[in-house]
Amino acid sequence: MQNLDATFAALSDGTRRAILGTLMEGEARLSDLAAPFNMSQTAVSKHVRVLSDAGLVVVEKRGRTRHCRLNAEAMKGADEWLSDYRSFWTRQLGNLSEHLEKGNS
Repeated sequence: MQNLDATFAALSDGTRRAILGTLMEGEARLSDLAAPFNMSQTAVSKHVRVLSDAGLVVVEKRGRTRHCRLNAEAMKGADEWLSDYRSFWTRQLGNLSEHLEKGNS
């Protein structure tokens, strides 16, 4: 559960979700991740650190630059937890659809 808490805490911030979205396209240097945001590289580094601590991002230092890549496997626990709720909402929407169809008959 602790990993799940860290995952959701990391995903709770829009900047961090945007960073993950960028990393879905492939590995990126930290400086490249900072470019689209109106914040310092230090601030982006803090966001990357939260993602790294949650296991969502792997950071590798090569020479003087840090390269980041997505570790989507770390989201598996969150996806499994959410799947129960996905099933619930699918059933609820199915029930609503049936109810609406009966009302139109």
